[in-house]
Amino acid sequence: MTSFSAQARTATAALRDLFDPTPLQRNDHLSARYGAEIWLKREDLTPVRSYKLRGAFNAMRKVRVADPEQGHFVCASAGNHAQGVAFACRHFGVKGTIFMPVTTPQQKIDKTRTFGGDTIEIVLTGDYFDQTLAASQRFCTEAGAHFLSPFDDADVIEGQASVAVELFAQLGRAPDLVILPVGGGGLAAGVTGYLREVAKDVDFRFVEPLGGASLTAAVAEGGPVTLKRVNSFVDGAAVARLGTLTYQRLDWVRPDQVLLAPEDRICVTMLEMLNVEGIVLEPAGALSVDVLPELADQIRGKTVVCITSGGNFDFERLPEVKERAQRFAGLKKYYILRMPQRPGALREFLAMLGPDDDIARFEYLKKSARNFGSVLIGIETKVASSFDVLTSQLDNAGFSYRDITDDEALAEFLI
Repeated sequence: MTSFSAQARTATAALRDLFDPTPLQRNDHLSARYGAEIWLKREDLTPVRSYKLRGAFNAMRKVRVADPEQGHFVCASAGNHAQGVAFACRHFGVKGTIFMPVTTPQQKIDKTRTFGGDTIEIVLTGDYFDQTLAASQRFCTEAGAHFLSPFDDADVIEGQASVAVELFAQLGRAPDLVILPVGGGGLAAGVTGYLREVAKDVDFRFVEPLGGASLTAAVAEGGPVTLKRVNSFVDGAAVARLGTLTYQRLDWVRPDQVLLAPEDRICVTMLEMLNVEGIVLEPAGALSVDVLPELADQIRGKTVVCITSGGNFDFERLPEVKERAQRFAGLKKYYILRMPQRPGALREFLAMLGPDDDIARFEYLKKSARNFGSVLIGIETKVASSFDVLTSQLDNAGFSYRDITDDEALAEFLI
C-alpha cells in the first residue's frame, strides 16, 4: 500500500500544473521579537488566496482518474472552498454547481464567478449554511454529480498535505514546531499526516477561534461533537463540528497542543501584519501568528513555521477589525453615562478627558429625562491606563456610569 507521504508528494507534483509552490518566508520582525526563526508559509498567495485550492484540485483530479465520465462537481461554501472548486473546475473543463447562502457578500460571489468562468453555476439558497449544505447534497444526488467536501474527504486531506511537502523541501530540514489553524481539520490532518511520516520529531500546535473550538471539543470528548453556538467572525475556521475523517487522523492530539484565539485579539494581529509587514490576512489566516505570544517561552531559539492559511479579506470589514482590535487592547471603551441635566455638566465631563482621549461616539439615549439623561459615549485613547484616570475622576465627581465595552448583548444592540 502506498504511504500517505508518497501520495502527498504525487498530489504536490500534480499541483504544479496550476501554480508554483507558495513562498516560505523568514519573517525578520517576528523572529527578532521572539528570539526564534519564524517562517511564514504563505498560503494567502495561492491563485485563490487560500490553501483550499489544493484539496479541491486533488479530489477532482482523483475522481476524474477513477471515473473519466464524471464531469459535474458540487459543493456548498460561502468562501475559500467555493473559490478553490471554481478554479479547479475551470482547469479541468468540467461543470461545477456551487451553492452559497443567500447572505453571502456580493464580493465573494463575484470572485467565485471570476475563478470559475463559464464552467460554474452559482446557486444562492438558504439563510444559514446548514440549509445551503442540505440543498446542495439533494441536488448532487438528483444530478448524479460528485460532492466535494471542504475538509472531510480523504483526497481533500491528501491535497492539503502538499503544504507540508513544499515547506519541508523549502526549509531543507525539519522545523521544530509547526503552527496550524483549524476549522474542519483538513489542513491540520494533511500537514501532520505528512510530517509525522517524514520528520517524526516535529512538534505541532493547533489554533482555533475561541468562538469555534471544534477540535478542543473533539479532543475532550474523544470524537467530533457539534458546538451549540459558533461565532462566525473567523469565517474561514468557524466550524461547528470537526470532520469525522479529520478527527480519525488527529485523534493523537493532546489538549495542551490546542490553543484558542479570541476573535478581538485576532484583529490586533491582522492589523499588525498589515501595518508592519504589509501582509493582508483574513481572520483565519492570522490564527497561527496570533498565538506566538502565548508560545514565547517555548519557541525561543527554535525554528517555527506558521501557516498563514488565507488572505481573502474584504476591506469593507477593516473598520470592524480596527474597532475590535482597539477594544481588545483597551484603547477604546464604551460607557452609558448618566449626565445631570444642568448647565455646565457636559463641560465638567469634557474637562476630565486627557490630552490623548478622543470622543468617538456621543449619543443621548433618553431625550425626555428632566433630571438626568443617559448618554452612550465611546472614547478612544493612546494609552489604556488613561481609562483608570478617567473613571477615577468620574467616581470623585459623582457621575453614574456603566462600562458596556465587554457586555456582548448591550454592545451589539447599541454599538
